[in-house]
Parts: sequence; structure tokens; C-alpha cells
Amino acid sequence: MPIQLTSVGLALAALLTAALVALISTPVVRSLAFRVGAVDVPKDARRMHDHPIPRMGGLAIFFGFILSVLIFLPLTQELRGMLLGGVVIVILGIFDDIFALPALPKFIVQILAALIAVLAGNRIEFLSNPNIFSSELFWELGSLAIPITVLWIVGITNAVNLIDGLDGLACGVSTISSMTLLVIALIVAEPDVALLMAALAGACIGFLPYNLNPAKIFMGDTGSTFLGFILAVVSIQGLFKFYTIISFAAPFLMLGLPIFDTCFAILRRVSHGQSPMSPDRGHIHHRLIDMGFSQKQAVAVLYIISAILGLSAVVLTTIGVVRAMLFLLALCAAGGVAGKLYLDHNSSTPPHQPPQEKRKKEYPYE
Repeated sequence: MPIQLTSVGLALAALLTAALVALISTPVVRSLAFRVGAVDVPKDARRMHDHPIPRMGGLAIFFGFILSVLIFLPLTQELRGMLLGGVVIVILGIFDDIFALPALPKFIVQILAALIAVLAGNRIEFLSNPNIFSSELFWELGSLAIPITVLWIVGITNAVNLIDGLDGLACGVSTISSMTLLVIALIVAEPDVALLMAALAGACIGFLPYNLNPAKIFMGDTGSTFLGFILAVVSIQGLFKFYTIISFAAPFLMLGLPIFDTCFAILRRVSHGQSPMSPDRGHIHHRLIDMGFSQKQAVAVLYIISAILGLSAVVLTTIGVVRAMLFLLALCAAGGVAGKLYLDHNSSTPPHQPPQEKRKKEYPYE
């Protein structure tokens, strides 16, 4: 199906509008964060910075996204539900960035926000059957549609939040995921989904210059949970509609990095007898830092992984399942070989100072 140039032009306009609003509003939000006390003070080994940095920067992402959406999209019932749920998530994030709320009340409010979106019509009503040998191409969820959709939305909301551990990481990964779904939406002629993802990608791009290492402001829970919420809801609109293997695999590829990191974190904590909600220093970005990567190198590695998964999701929608899987395997193999060569080169070249000493100088609070 040929891509409509009109849709591309509108998507580009939505992206630029959101980026400009986020870029302009971020310094204002930064000043506001200092005034209201939304400041991240390093106090444990999980923190990767050594001085207080304002958070709540996700408010700028929200401003860019909401303004672009209101300009370029008609307010359907589904969109109203998504935006209202998004507002609830942002308000929750603001309070959390200021007062550091406990996990349980946050979880309850996230479920309520997800229910707002679901009851407005954003729900997974069909799931494609992952068994390609079955005669049933898809499963009709029926009464399970609401709980499964709420589980998906809350899960992705927290997954994106959990990877927000290095400067620019969650924002960049969300940008890559948004651009992936934007391209897929253009290919399969879903112009409304394309505009939503263009607005989200633009808002992230406008915020990134302030969030890349060394970060001047963090997005905080205000941003990370909002990005996860919007990505989760829009993936329902854009990908779970199809009664093919695409609807099963593409969202998991597009959001593969946060999904993997979250599942791994839950398994790790439960196996150690801890609560799945308890914070620790075992996330994939922490492990890369402990291997000797700098913050910028670790973020670059995770950007590449997200891009590979996103590209595989795009290929899946265009050239079929078997070729897409072969493409993914080829990319993973190439990435593995490149990573091994890089690590071998680093281990054969003695650094100027021991990695542990270097990390202590960069991150004295570890």
C-alpha cells in the first residue's frame, strides 16, 4: 500500500509543532521544578548523577504532545479517553516528582487512568494466535478484553518508567518506539495513529537536548509514565487491530527493551525474595555501567538495540513473518559480533585508569 504524501506532510507538521513547544517550554518547566521542590538529590547507588538535578521535565513533553494533538486531530471518543487518562498520569507524576509517593497508591491511580482510556473504547478485543499452525487466526477476548487491556497499559507505563535510569535513555527509547509506530501507521494507512506518534516523537525530540548527558533536567515520573501510557494506548489503536501475527509480535518488538528489562527485573527480585516493586541496581543500564561503559556509551548501546527491534517491527509489517524473523536474527548476530569485537578491543587496550576507579570519579555516590 503506497504511503500518502498528505499523511507524511501532516505527520511532519505535527512532529515539528510538538518539538518546538517542548523545546521552548522545557526551560520554564525547569525553573518551576526548582520552585516546587521537584529536584532529584543523589542518595543511593542507583543514581547516576552526583549533584541535584530538577525533574518533572515530562511536563514539557506533555505540553508539546497535547498542543500538537489538539491542533492536528479531531477529538474522537477514544482520543478523549486517552488524553484524559494521560492527564491523570501527568498529575500523578507531578505529585510523585515533588513528594515521592509510595508504590501502591501510584499503582491504583495508574489502573484508574487505564480504565478511563479502556472504557472510552481503547481496548484489545482480539489477539492474533501465536500458533501459526492453528486454523484459528485470532482469539476473541470477550469479557477478558478490559482486564487484559488494563494490564497491558499499566505494564508498559511502568516498563518505560523503569528504564529511566540514565540521561536521555527513556526519552530516546520512546522516540525510537514512536518513530517505529509512526512508520508502521503510514505504511498500513492509519493516519490518526501516525499523527499521534508524530506528536509524541516530536515532544521527545524537543526535550532531548536538555536531557542528554550531562542532563540539565530529568523527565521524572511525570514524563516516563506519560510516555509509557501513550505508547501503550496508541499501540492498541494501531497494532492490535490486525488479525495477523503482526498484531502479536509488532508491539513486543517496538517496546522490546522496556518489556525485557521489566520482566527481568521482576524475575530477579522475586527470585531474591524481594517485592517486584522494590527498587534495585540490576537494570540493564546499570549492568552496562558496571561493565565499564560510560553513560553516553551505555545509552548509545541501548538506542541501537531499540532501533534494531523497531526496524524489525517495520520489516514485519512489510515483507512478512519469515523474512522479518530472519532479518531480526541477522541483525542480532551482526550486533553480537560487533559488540564482541568492541569488548575484545577494549580489554586488549589497557585503560588510563582502572575501570572501578574511573567509575568512582564519575559517580562518587555509587
